[in-house]
Amino acid sequence: MLYVKNIYVVLAYTVKISILTPSIQDSNSNRPLEFIYLSNCNWVIEMGDDLSDYELAHHVREALKAVQEGDTGEYDQLVGNMHHNVRLGPDEVAMLVTILRALSGAVSYIDIVHHRSLLSSICGMSFWDYGPDVMDALMDLVVTLATSNVKYVDLCLDMLVSNFIPPFNFLAILKQPRGLAKKDQVLVRVHTALKGIADLVPLAPSRLEQIVRERVPNAFAKEAQIVVYVENMLMLESGDIREFVGNSMIFELVNRLVDLDVEIAWDEILLDDPNSKGIFEMELEDMARPVDETEMDMDEPQIKYSGRKVLWGNIVAQKLDTLMDLTFDHLQSCFNDGRLPQVFEALLQSFQSTVLNAYKSKFAQFAMFYACSLDPEDCGTQFVSRLLEIFRSTIYPHDWRMSAIAYLASYLSRAKFLSTSYVTIILESLVDWCYKYSKNQSGEINLKNHRVFYAGCQAVMYVLCFRMRSILATPLLKSQLLNMPLEIIFKHALNPLEVCLPSIVEEFLRQAKAAHLFNVSNGVFVFDHLFGSDTSRAFGGFQRLDVFFPFDPYLLKKSERFIRPNFIYWSMVRTTYDDDEDDVSDDDEGEGDDEFDMNLNKMSITPRDSFMYGGQQDRKMQMPSRIRPSTSPESL
Repeated sequence: MLYVKNIYVVLAYTVKISILTPSIQDSNSNRPLEFIYLSNCNWVIEMGDDLSDYELAHHVREALKAVQEGDTGEYDQLVGNMHHNVRLGPDEVAMLVTILRALSGAVSYIDIVHHRSLLSSICGMSFWDYGPDVMDALMDLVVTLATSNVKYVDLCLDMLVSNFIPPFNFLAILKQPRGLAKKDQVLVRVHTALKGIADLVPLAPSRLEQIVRERVPNAFAKEAQIVVYVENMLMLESGDIREFVGNSMIFELVNRLVDLDVEIAWDEILLDDPNSKGIFEMELEDMARPVDETEMDMDEPQIKYSGRKVLWGNIVAQKLDTLMDLTFDHLQSCFNDGRLPQVFEALLQSFQSTVLNAYKSKFAQFAMFYACSLDPEDCGTQFVSRLLEIFRSTIYPHDWRMSAIAYLASYLSRAKFLSTSYVTIILESLVDWCYKYSKNQSGEINLKNHRVFYAGCQAVMYVLCFRMRSILATPLLKSQLLNMPLEIIFKHALNPLEVCLPSIVEEFLRQAKAAHLFNVSNGVFVFDHLFGSDTSRAFGGFQRLDVFFPFDPYLLKKSERFIRPNFIYWSMVRTTYDDDEDDVSDDDEGEGDDEFDMNLNKMSITPRDSFMYGGQQDRKMQMPSRIRPSTSPESL
């Protein structure tokens, strides 16, 4: 008889055991455990004197020891009682709590060979199925079991990680108050157990990293499953054992973002032939009409604009949008807690190893952009330095170097939080590299051999398309720009202006001519013959890195709120050929709400100013916030 304090229960039932680990076989049968049935198990619990925890554990120990002697009666009843998880009454709850606590006191008698059905029952239990009392007892048992013998560490860690995601029937209520309350109850115990094991078992954190990686839901899992799993990863990153697993959680998070990102095909974004329009024209055209709120709720897969599709109806994009929102929020929390520099180190490493060469990546890279916007002086400087290092160094493959310079050009052009003086310094270093490279070359156009050079030249022009006017507005920076050997580079026999993307070349030359950036011979602009030219060649290789600008406008609607205040849209740029007297239109001011500070558009840009202010000319229209302006590598 098993005595429980102040309770008299008679349980007479038929139990069917369904084990969650079919590969494990019971030592007393050759059949997998899912085919083992315990029938007509009568376990009578009568009222009697209170028994201590030790006495209860003793009873369980005797049942465990009896198995090795061939007596499985009480052991089978013990295992059978652990499979009650549906609408337990108070007596059943008391029974289960008693068994779990008794097992905690008898873990040293659990044998991995003789008690496999018991171990499978423990590892198959879900915290989500029980109330606080059972969850507490189960948590104690799992920690005690894992710390009693290294053989059980993986079993227990895997069981805890499996509880990151609720059973299917819980997914629908996760966002409801009762679902959120249940999630909090479960996850606080799961993570407390993980910490308890990590504190006592030195190898546990490394094993936990591996198990978390192996159990990550794939891109086709339910959004709720992916989201709650990532939430748990971020809890590990910011929790008590972050010193041991934090970096690996950042790496795995970025991997998951990229996995979802690359599932969104380029042809789901671009509709028009990318060669038929310039990238700046495309960025302006795509807001030809506002988006009606009713359209956002349509069942159509995408909403189409002139050149791009808005990804509101794309299921994969919605998953990615939610994860990007979680990521941005987590980075904000890290910044508030003073941990962003440490987290950014892992983020930067992950970017270089995963994102930099993920040519289909369209959104995952904005985790870097947002982190830099939170801390431009530290994180932003590290990001730029790493990109410059990769671009300049010959130890990296050409594709790496071209991707790095594309990221750098896009970042310098789009980051609203960068000062004009800082952009000028980096621009000067790029021009210097291009100049030194061209000085050592005497040949003519060679797309394969000189593609890194062409990428560098295109990056310089692209940045100046966005920043030329603000640089020229400050005398010191203007002097720096005028002293850069741009004309020498662009007149070189390698002919970068005839190789780079025509839309960039034409916009750059148009602004350069208006700003008198180059010499005029007999009243004729030195590069006039290149206006309207369509002689560009594809120097970017198979992946077309010559048309890759990774920080183009952000298309994901939920998480866009983090990017918009920090982003320069083409419609905000005041070019050198804009009329100085033009005011910003009402539509422009509404584009970024109050966050864009458009009322300051007439202020001169000083080296301390970290903003670009948007002007407007007749040919410009309101800038869309959810389009992809640049042509895509895969669309050519």
